Amino acid sequence: MNEITSQPLASDQAAPKPVAAGALDGFFRLSERGTSVGREVMAGATTFAAMAYIIAVNPAIMSNAGMDRADLVSATALAAIFGCVLMGLSANLPLAVAPAMGSNVIFTYVIVKQMGMPWQGALAMVAFTGVLFLILSLSRLRERVARDVPEALKIGIQAAVGTLIVFIALRGAGFVVQSQSTYIAMGSLRNPAVLLTLAGLLFTPVLVALRVPGALILSIAALTLIGLFVPAANGKMVTSVPSAIMSWPRWPTSTFMALDVGYLFSHFVVTLPLLFYFLCAEFFSTLGTLIGVTGAANLRRPDGSIPNATAAFATDATATIVGPMLGTSVVTAYIESITGVQAGGRTGLTSLTVAGFFCLALFFWPIFVIIPPQATAPALVLVGVLMMQGLARIDMNELGNAVPIVLTLLVTVLTNNLINGMALGTLSYILLEAAMGRSVQIPAMVWGLGVVFILYAVVTAQIM
Repeated sequence: MNEITSQPLASDQAAPKPVAAGALDGFFRLSERGTSVGREVMAGATTFAAMAYIIAVNPAIMSNAGMDRADLVSATALAAIFGCVLMGLSANLPLAVAPAMGSNVIFTYVIVKQMGMPWQGALAMVAFTGVLFLILSLSRLRERVARDVPEALKIGIQAAVGTLIVFIALRGAGFVVQSQSTYIAMGSLRNPAVLLTLAGLLFTPVLVALRVPGALILSIAALTLIGLFVPAANGKMVTSVPSAIMSWPRWPTSTFMALDVGYLFSHFVVTLPLLFYFLCAEFFSTLGTLIGVTGAANLRRPDGSIPNATAAFATDATATIVGPMLGTSVVTAYIESITGVQAGGRTGLTSLTVAGFFCLALFFWPIFVIIPPQATAPALVLVGVLMMQGLARIDMNELGNAVPIVLTLLVTVLTNNLINGMALGTLSYILLEAAMGRSVQIPAMVWGLGVVFILYAVVTAQIM
């Protein structure tokens, strides 16, 4: 994730600091940061529009793990509400928090469907990751992890997850199908559902490029509406007619506190690499988002440090503990928060506003459960593309960078297994660095990770 260092918006420089209401002004330091209640509310609405797609996409993905989709809508919104309120009140930063893209894909397709772990055990593993992340957030280990894990490995893993998201989205929409001769192929353009997905793939990036507010959620809404009139392969329409437009919010009964902690500890060796993935994904995603959003808001201190960074990290960690208790995967700060910053958001009141909109969304759960994969695929492809942007920062002419990244990315997608990609990427990094006489520069953490992956391969070879 690229570091964003922008100056205050021109409007902030030109206009005098607005006067805000006393209590809110004192708590959120609105006047000090040159903002107002109205501006913060508008910023929160803008951020919500940019990230509201998660209410549709997260349940669509995680329901494939055998979880109830309607309960997942509620769990997604409730996790976002908890995270946004905690971020706003404890860190006073304009950061919105919600279930993370990427982690939900790994949760569903790698851990549950491929490795056969029950989703209750997978939820327990995610919650345990949150506990480890909370310990890391409150200690000096946070700086060491940020320093020791090589950039090539971090970017390779992130790009691999982005590519996997794209592939799974296209496959789920029927745009990519199995083929006996070439293994995979594009779906038939005689299929109206494939044509609907194709239209979304072509026009959704245009909306994003034109900076249309809420481009992804608008794309999902438009494709869902069109799907009411597009026939699917089963003789029905791509989009089913909802039972209602609004309904009272439902509690996620089937997923609430369904964690199977016993499974986690009885299969601890197998889950160790997965714990490492979630811990790294959570840590570096939060770090990159903090850097980007505080830079765009011009909130960093003169020495470049991030205000309330410990509280922000602790919020992510705590939300990742609470999220699985509700029934969803890793919860993290969203880079889409930058859209709210661009609209003037500078304080935690922006985050509280986002939480308010997620509360309203709970009343529309009948709409979210009928959104088809053809409507969410284009949004997922855009998310995957954004996760690959870090590749631009790597010198691919250096084999020590290129080989681990490419192996991580390709092996992950071609074997549909992130752990395979991470293992080969890490081991190739160690061997290349050692072969070039740089073994002393390999951090102890990377050596340890190599040992973990070797042990993981030995164990899985015996049980699978």
